[in-house]
Amino acid sequence: MSLYSILQPHLEHSPHESMLIQDGQSISYQQFDRLVQHTELWLIQNGVREGDHVAVWLINRAEWLALLFALTRVGATLVAVNTKYRSHELQYILMHSQAKLLILQLNFGKIDFAEVLSGVDAASLPHLKSIAVIDADLHTPDTLLDRPVTGWNANTQSEQVSDSRISANPEAPAVFFTTSGTTKGPKLVIHSQRTLSEHSRHIAAGYQFNQPGNKLLAALPLCGVFGLNSALGAIASGIPVVLMDFFDVETATSLIKQHTVTHIFGSDEMLRMFVAHTSDQIPFPSLKLFGFASFSPRFIELAETLIPRGFPMRGLYGSSEVQALFALQQANLPIEERALGGGMPASGPLAHIRARNPETGVLSAHGVAGELEIKSPTLFCGYFNNPDATADAFTIDGYFKTGDLGYTRPDGSFVYLARMGDTMRIGGFLVDPSEIEHVLAQQPEIQSAQVVGMEIDGKLRPVAFVIARDHALRNASEADELHNRPFIAGILTRVGTQLAKFKIPARLWFVDAFPATASANGLKFQRVKLREMAQLKLSQEQTSPTNI
Repeated sequence: MSLYSILQPHLEHSPHESMLIQDGQSISYQQFDRLVQHTELWLIQNGVREGDHVAVWLINRAEWLALLFALTRVGATLVAVNTKYRSHELQYILMHSQAKLLILQLNFGKIDFAEVLSGVDAASLPHLKSIAVIDADLHTPDTLLDRPVTGWNANTQSEQVSDSRISANPEAPAVFFTTSGTTKGPKLVIHSQRTLSEHSRHIAAGYQFNQPGNKLLAALPLCGVFGLNSALGAIASGIPVVLMDFFDVETATSLIKQHTVTHIFGSDEMLRMFVAHTSDQIPFPSLKLFGFASFSPRFIELAETLIPRGFPMRGLYGSSEVQALFALQQANLPIEERALGGGMPASGPLAHIRARNPETGVLSAHGVAGELEIKSPTLFCGYFNNPDATADAFTIDGYFKTGDLGYTRPDGSFVYLARMGDTMRIGGFLVDPSEIEHVLAQQPEIQSAQVVGMEIDGKLRPVAFVIARDHALRNASEADELHNRPFIAGILTRVGTQLAKFKIPARLWFVDAFPATASANGLKFQRVKLREMAQLKLSQEQTSPTNI
């Protein structure tokens, strides 16, 4: 099943209907098809052949999607490069993906692509043969990374188009996504034309995208599964996709209102930006669904505040391996359940989810937490050039070991709790740090919290890093610098009324920000660095008797 198969019905039955809306201009299915054919011809003329890997380092624009569809026609693979990557990350992806061609845009004002390129070691990229610059002009250099540069403007090509309908093996690699690696380099996740197209159809059917008047705001980067899967689901449904080149809340607010957008996907961080930007009681009456993933605590409180204001928030679940929008919570659930990660799989009974006790290896009953394992026809094909990691990722009977803690429900849905590596075995119990973080973030002095487990006096104990609310900054500073025991003790006493004793943080430190890494979908906190920070502070206690 080729990726082009999600376009074909619309080309046949509604070729002049709007597929994409970019900078206020509508692009029909027929116009997009022509753009893809121009792009395919240009790729072939520039030496791209079946089996090649082409790195695409672009903001959201029609050409990104055209490249994906054109490369699948050629039988080549698109390497999705995060626009937030810096030099080291870009170099790593180009090197490990074995990309032959890099396609990028130099003159985008919000990202200095040239500066990032200047930090890449050209000698470390033996597979990279050339670079293409989209919207090239007189100032475009002749070489970058010691490779020849070709200019490309897909909209000013000749009338000649490819007359082929090349469709490589649907099981051949169509795209490489990156995992959000922190301490190690990210792995390259392979998806085929079939897994992309089939999942797109599951989204279209499972989430009722194709109702009249629906529109999607593509606010997330296409270089990540969250952004791309939602866009492909909308395309398969036949509803217009309003493209944002780069998310900012002011533009997003304007686009939602101007185009009466019905669907948007993002993070709880984005939701908080919308709240800060608008004071209207019901700011977006057209919205039918805001599917969100939570990267910080207090998301249930956020849902309780925003759902009555017309923000149709529903938690979801996804990853590079299972694809984004894999599951979505049902709209008829109570708010506190609706906001949780996880949900009902888009593919319905085709997907099988179970939880396994990580210590005993026994499958968990419904409602009992364990490592989530998923079997679905749209799972990833493996990790590129990493057979050991691929083998380790699956059970003997073909379930993907997600590395996520969660539990199943009797109706076939499930709930995501936390990454397994983030959980702590404290007092003989498996503890989800987000539970402690949520209680801490409810305290009037604290805006946000992150919790990790550290060994103290021979026992694993939770310790917390917190960011102060504005009104508590002075006292927070005193707590950090003068070791104001009563201030911190007062907070922990209140926490102790809501949590079991073994869950109360043994230490609480105020910081200005949490260490984080930028993913395509938002910031993800780095617990490894938090543990390093905690170890340093605990070590300092040995020489500072005033520490608590």
